[in-house]
Amino acid sequence: MLHCTKQARDPRREPMTLKIQRSNKKDNAIFNLCGQIDVKELPELQRLLAANAQKYVILDLKEVNLVDREALRFLARCEENGIRVENCPAYIREWLLREGAESVS
Repeated sequence: MLHCTKQARDPRREPMTLKIQRSNKKDNAIFNLCGQIDVKELPELQRLLAANAQKYVILDLKEVNLVDREALRFLARCEENGIRVENCPAYIREWLLREGAESVS
């Protein structure tokens, strides 16, 4: 399944910010995310995760280049709920570690 939240082909429209591609590997649902994750994208990502029937979920952030504060909080909650967040750019991983430390304090 390939899902683009915004069309990138028509220059009169806003550019695509996030592409989500879902694949399965054994008991894992893998969501490959590409682009920017911001608060506007979260409802669709939440919907896709909620509709998932696989036992384990992985969010692959290898091709994510920007996240906003709300998206960062969302990713931290995902990890707290057992969703694996993999292939994070180093700065996103650092923010996730800080966000986790803040929620514990």
